Amino acid sequence: MGSAQNGHARRDPQPVARAEDHYHEALALATELGMRPLVAHCHLNLGKLFRKTDQHEQARQHLTTATTMYREMDMRFWVDQAEAETGELA
Repeated sequence: MGSAQNGHARRDPQPVARAEDHYHEALALATELGMRPLVAHCHLNLGKLFRKTDQHEQARQHLTTATTMYREMDMRFWVDQAEAETGELA
């Protein structure tokens, strides 16, 4: 997202709330179906969403979960992506 879009997301919570709801729905379904890579991707994207909306504690929780899951599945590319997002929180 560009900076103009990020600012828009902070001013208008409706699209952010809808995105969060969709990620949680996908997370629940992926968990139910045992789709661990998709579960990790949902956590990564929730972490990104929360970081961009200045909800750093929630972002950190989801990014930590994603990083842990990617490591367990030996998905090195995605470990790097999750760690880079976590680094943006600092």
